[in-house]
Amino acid sequence: MQVSKRFLSLLEQQLAQFADRPDLRAIVVYAALPAANGKPSLVQIGQWPAIAALPEERRDGPRMDRVDAHDGDADNGDADAVDPGEARRWLALRDGTLLLGALRVDASTWPWPEPLSTRLEATARCLTEALRLDLEQQRLSLALAHRDQQLRLLVHQLRNPLAALRTFTQLLRRRLDGDPGTRTLVDQLLAEQGQLTRYVDALDQLAPTPGLGAGETGPTPLLLPPGLGDREPQQLSDILAPLLERAGATASLQGRPWQPPRRIPSWRGDGSAVAEIVANLLENAFRYSAAAGAIGLHGSEAADDLSVAVWDSGPEIPAAERQRIFERGVRGSTGQHLPGTGLGLALARDLARSLGGDLELVVPPQRLSPGDPVLPGRGNAFRLKLPVSGRA
Repeated sequence: MQVSKRFLSLLEQQLAQFADRPDLRAIVVYAALPAANGKPSLVQIGQWPAIAALPEERRDGPRMDRVDAHDGDADNGDADAVDPGEARRWLALRDGTLLLGALRVDASTWPWPEPLSTRLEATARCLTEALRLDLEQQRLSLALAHRDQQLRLLVHQLRNPLAALRTFTQLLRRRLDGDPGTRTLVDQLLAEQGQLTRYVDALDQLAPTPGLGAGETGPTPLLLPPGLGDREPQQLSDILAPLLERAGATASLQGRPWQPPRRIPSWRGDGSAVAEIVANLLENAFRYSAAAGAIGLHGSEAADDLSVAVWDSGPEIPAAERQRIFERGVRGSTGQHLPGTGLGLALARDLARSLGGDLELVVPPQRLSPGDPVLPGRGNAFRLKLPVSGRA
């Protein structure tokens, strides 16, 4: 986390007021920010006068450095590079017991004259409050951005069971042609499902939280909330069973060939993560592949490899897009005319890697198992690699 541009602008204004003090040599401002090792350290974020305004003999200092916040006593100062007769003192920027930063003052005299001391202390109080508010605003912005991301992921994943509910209800309606009374109830179920879908669409269109300022980073995890995880490991066959049934029903409704796996690898692990991954892959296959093209699921198991792949018979994803489609918010050119968010594959790969596996694109599907007549020679296959440690 870094300080914002608004804070730096305020800092520049606060320091500029000391231009009338010839007894001041330099003022350097530090913020207590986490270092690479996670421990707080004082990082220089501003100084007066600016380097360009210093005389030639002073252009090298004060140093642009990082100081360990735990090293030494700030009141004792930094004794290096101090000219004879120059007094260096520190003013801590504290919020209660929390050190937010420090003000380093290089003056020609000590103690400071009363007017200078009053102005420096007032500046320290102003910067302390501004820095506290700035860091708090960034913390809240990060929390809101993370909440936005989780909401959009949940909305994205909610579409899969809603689509399945509609598919099964439509199949049930077909079977009730001779029962008008029951068919009316099914029609009402379809109407309610449509209303739920409209609510999901409305949630998806909510304006996101305004972005963070330059130099600040939002949350990087794309995983679903931990509350959706399974506490007990599941067999892969049990994980896939409802998804295969859903896929078969969807294929029947769309009038396209569906090829279930001839074998399912023996594996045991996080059923929630695997189900979300495969559900996303199947949804993409049914949505983006050719309308009458075949879709299937292929399982393979070797001594050092376990995988489950969802394949389709085309059109193939262009070579230039085959890595980028795994990035958040990126969609392939073949599906630009269809609704989507570009989150499904990014989430699926993140979940796969959290399991210790991976997700990759294989083109064409025949490369999954050369010589297998079921796998087409044209199309796409998304292969979920599972960790061998989960072999049952």
